[in-house]
Amino acid sequence: MLKTGVIGLGMIGGGVAICLARADSLTAVFDVRTDAADKLEGVPACANSLAELAQQCNVIIIAVVSAEQVRGVLNGPEGLLANASDDTVLILQSTLALPDLKDISATAAAAGVTVVDCGVSGGQLAAENGLVSLVGADDAVFERIKPVLEAYSKTVAHMGGPGAGMAAKIARNVIVYNVWRAGYEGALLAEAAGIDVRKLAAAIESSAEGVGGPTMWMNRPSEPSQDPQEKGLRERVLTILEKDLGAALELAEDIGVELPMAELSKASGKKMLHI
Repeated sequence: MLKTGVIGLGMIGGGVAICLARADSLTAVFDVRTDAADKLEGVPACANSLAELAQQCNVIIIAVVSAEQVRGVLNGPEGLLANASDDTVLILQSTLALPDLKDISATAAAAGVTVVDCGVSGGQLAAENGLVSLVGADDAVFERIKPVLEAYSKTVAHMGGPGAGMAAKIARNVIVYNVWRAGYEGALLAEAAGIDVRKLAAAIESSAEGVGGPTMWMNRPSEPSQDPQEKGLRERVLTILEKDLGAALELAEDIGVELPMAELSKASGKKMLHI
């Protein structure tokens, strides 16, 4: 029987705890703030210690911020590793560099505990079963904990073996933050040209379905050279990309705005489109 605990009751961990409680799948929670669970609907009061939670639960979701905090949760006489049973699985939601994940997983394995990396997005909707969970785990481990993941997630994607969930989250972050940067540069250019940025944003959102989002090219063939139709499409797109970004860079120069991402995209368009 799976007995699930949650450590860290911030926006994500607190939302996960609420979902698990609603699904009657929550055994215990812990946070350094002893009153952190008081306003979380259906969630029990915090356990007195990490050791107490570890002794009650065999699936433990860790929703803290940094690798240092993860190690603080795991290590020491009152930590999870010293008090967990040998069938315990830790679901790590913290976004960590892969060397930190590898080190933490090895430390846990030496204590007989399995770590599953679970990159998540959609934190603001965590309490509404709105998380997307990108999971790295062996097949058998994934199948064992899948009911827990599904109890709080909108989407559960098994990305591959250990480490794949974290790598997927890191790649996702590259897309998201670069899209933010592109929006920032577009807003700079529009504002400097006297355009109402909010009206432009609304127009862009209105056209998104027809234009395609940031994953559009991810869903097309990765190697188009064997498909003449695909290759021809990309060559046409490259011509338009170079023309349009050239116009943007000319305008930026005229009005004194720097657009380093636009410059990079124009310079690397052929490589980006694999032609």
